[in-house]
Amino acid sequence: MRYIFLLAVLFTLMSCTSPQQKYTSFTPGELWLDNNGVHINAHGGGILYHNKTYYWFGEHKIEGRRGNAAWVGVHVYSSKDLYNWKDEGIALSVVKGDSTHDIQEGCVLERPKVIYNEKNRKFVMWFHLEFKDTHYRTARSGVAVADRVTGPYTYIESFRPNAGFWPKNIEPQQMTVPDKFKDHDYSGGSLPGEVDEVNIIARDFEGGQMARDQTLFVDDDGAAYHLYASEENATLQISKLTDDYLKYSGEYCRVFQGRFMEAPAIFKHEGKYYFIGSGCTGWAPNAARSAVAESIWGPWQELGNPCVGEDSDVTFHSQSTFILPVPGKEGAFIFMADRWTPDNAIDGRYIWLPILFRNDRIELEWLGEWDLHVFEN
Repeated sequence: MRYIFLLAVLFTLMSCTSPQQKYTSFTPGELWLDNNGVHINAHGGGILYHNKTYYWFGEHKIEGRRGNAAWVGVHVYSSKDLYNWKDEGIALSVVKGDSTHDIQEGCVLERPKVIYNEKNRKFVMWFHLEFKDTHYRTARSGVAVADRVTGPYTYIESFRPNAGFWPKNIEPQQMTVPDKFKDHDYSGGSLPGEVDEVNIIARDFEGGQMARDQTLFVDDDGAAYHLYASEENATLQISKLTDDYLKYSGEYCRVFQGRFMEAPAIFKHEGKYYFIGSGCTGWAPNAARSAVAESIWGPWQELGNPCVGEDSDVTFHSQSTFILPVPGKEGAFIFMADRWTPDNAIDGRYIWLPILFRNDRIELEWLGEWDLHVFEN
């Protein structure tokens, strides 16, 4: 009897300490639990694949908080299979108790992305930064660096892109600002009604261009590029970074001029560059946009909404954040998006879908459940 009793106790203990249920598929829009049984907290994020491990970086949200203010920092998770994620903690922390610091508690720190620099063996993080209580007027890029992929990351500085440099494709008439607009100050949350007349590119020439929603891309030759919504969100800019990935090189171009695109994501397939982004409608989802180019500098040809089927007009109630090339699977790319829940941002869900190539364009179809075998068809 005593032997049976001990077996029963052992079985109970084993049951209580059994590991988290393993995932074998993606279920877009559902709760996605980490190794601790907690919903993954990496919003507006991106993934770095390094030494056969995936690292997912994103905005850490807290319970009951509305909006985009950062109270903790950037969270990071690791995975070997993309389905199951281990909590690796906070990679970059906001600064508490220092009201003079760029990334003080309560600032806006959005869409963090991390790339690895092979030359100096550093992990480099870029993010969109708005100083605390500036209502989206700051429009800066923040940079942090680490020796280990999971951090901790050390904040370096923030700045506006390419101060004192003109883009490759500037037109002569865009290089001056009409006198009546020289001292004009737009509120951060609004969109100007006279974008072409104001010549925002010229207005911000000396102080640097605005940078909001952003992503990073490393090309086959190791050159890194920063894509970001600029010019009061009216135009997207693409900037080449310096060799150490820490600053702007001064080489950049303007694309999708006057189209008001944000949430940029980019990938390369068979020598062509593909782009997915969204319109500017705040928290409300809208129809995604896509484009293709032979060169990262353009010209970019718009391909329309890549989503097909029910709810395609609202990108399946989500907004793009990153496109992940799946290592070891030729032509396999995963579209990553956020389903925002502004009243309780921590509950935001993740929409991951395979990218399909059809009729010289890219497409996204809704799948309630899928796995990586879809790329073998």
